[in-house]
Amino acid sequence: MKLKYVDGIRYIAPIIVIAVLSGCGLGETAATTAALAEAKAQEAKAAKEAQAKIEQRLEDAQAVAAQQRAAAEAATE
Repeated sequence: MKLKYVDGIRYIAPIIVIAVLSGCGLGETAATTAALAEAKAQEAKAAKEAQAKIEQRLEDAQAVAAQQRAAAEAATE
């Protein structure tokens, strides 16, 4: 008979541990971690977009400079 009691505790103990840990904020920690990960992903996306804009502006400025050089060379010939 005592063996059945020990077997029952083996199955109930993990449930009790989970219940205690969830009461300690384990669920909140997981939600907070997920929210932070999403925020970091959005920051990375915004940084990539900003980098793309800067690169485009740089390319545009280089194109304008090349046109000005070509115009200056043509004017001196």
